[in-house]
Amino acid sequence: MKKDRATLTTEKRNRKSRNIDRLSTLQIVEVINAEDKVVAPAVAKERKQITAAVDMIVKRLRNKGRLFYVGAGTSGRLGVLDASECPPTFGVRPTLVQGIIAGGRRALVRSIEGAEDHAEDGALAIRNKKVKANDVVIGIAACGLTPFVHGALSCARKLGAATVFITCAPETVKQFGADIVINPVVGPEVITGSTRMKAGTATKLVLNTITTAVMIKLGKVYDNLMVDLNATNEKLKDRSIRIVTGITGLNRKKAEVLLGSSRGRVKAAIVMYFRKTDLAGARKLLRQNDDSLRKVIESVP
Repeated sequence: MKKDRATLTTEKRNRKSRNIDRLSTLQIVEVINAEDKVVAPAVAKERKQITAAVDMIVKRLRNKGRLFYVGAGTSGRLGVLDASECPPTFGVRPTLVQGIIAGGRRALVRSIEGAEDHAEDGALAIRNKKVKANDVVIGIAACGLTPFVHGALSCARKLGAATVFITCAPETVKQFGADIVINPVVGPEVITGSTRMKAGTATKLVLNTITTAVMIKLGKVYDNLMVDLNATNEKLKDRSIRIVTGITGLNRKKAEVLLGSSRGRVKAAIVMYFRKTDLAGARKLLRQNDDSLRKVIESVP
């Protein structure tokens, strides 16, 4: 694997931030902000690849597959973060979307830089998760060369899993044999090599888009409402009530009673209202309609 990283976009010096240590605080902030503005357009250029990844993931998840993110450092933490937010936001089981970070849980709060250097550890992590052919593994490596990620994706491919590679270094995209490569090119960082900055922001945008689009396609969203949310705190309980009132037209008190009857399940409560059924009947109707609230509502006689 390539050792000299000097030619990588993520390692080049940014001419727009030269002598940044001589600038005033306001000028430093302005330089960083100006560079951040290139991130969203760079991600937009990859929309076709992101779309292909979403459709591939949806197909696998509908076939009882799982989604895994694999990364090291900032990339690994972003993957774990995105995975951890799926259960409360979309009501999915915690095992459906999982994050794997080089160095394990300890690396989430403390840098363990050397953990990324061993491809065999990445492969072992995939085997430990018992990855199968109907799963999807997304490797995340800002510089594109992280051995841990290479090892994980190589092992996943051998097991027949679908693979996606996300990197901000165009020089490395051909080194991966992933099914889909997503390559938002955000240019050199303000602080040379600090890929927690623009590359990290681009990665977060890509991951947000992937999981949100996947969950929409899986019926976890009605209109633009998270109707499968897991109401685990007061904020989400209040949101559940507001979602039910907004869709059914019921007042807040009646919405609370309906949610009580549905054991807090927002989607089921709405089906119970429109189809005049109990919780068991609502759940059956959802199963018959691919878990899509829209399909159930629009099929009302």
